[in-house]
Amino acid sequence: MECRKFEITIISAENLEDVRLIGKMEVHARVSIGGSPEREKRTPTDTHGKRNPAWNYTMEYTIMASVLDNYNSMLVVKLYCSRNLGDRYVGEVHVSMKRLFDDVAGGGRSGREVTIPVTRGSV
Repeated sequence: MECRKFEITIISAENLEDVRLIGKMEVHARVSIGGSPEREKRTPTDTHGKRNPAWNYTMEYTIMASVLDNYNSMLVVKLYCSRNLGDRYVGEVHVSMKRLFDDVAGGGRSGREVTIPVTRGSV
C-alpha cells in the first residue's frame, strides 16, 4: 500500500468556553487521524492565551493513501484544559482527510490555512 506524508500545524483557537471555575485556562490540543488513540499527538500547553490559546505547533503523520479516498476518515482535534485533577474537555474539531487533501490539491499548493469552528461534543 502506498503511504503519504501528512503535516499539520495547529495554530490557535479563539473565544473558547471557560471551563475553569477557579484559575486560568491552560489549553492543549490532542490530534488523531481516524480516532486512533495510539497515534494521537499532543501540542504543548498554552499557559498564556487563556480562552484564546496559540500553539503554532507542527505534527507529522504517515498515512495510508486509501485514507484520502474516503470522506469518513477524519482528522480529530480535541481541546483540553490542563488541571491538577485531570484534564477538562473544552471542545473539538472534526474534518474529513479527503476534504483537506482535495482543498490543497485544488489550489495547486502544498499547504493551506483552514479555519474550522470548535464544537462541544462528548468525550
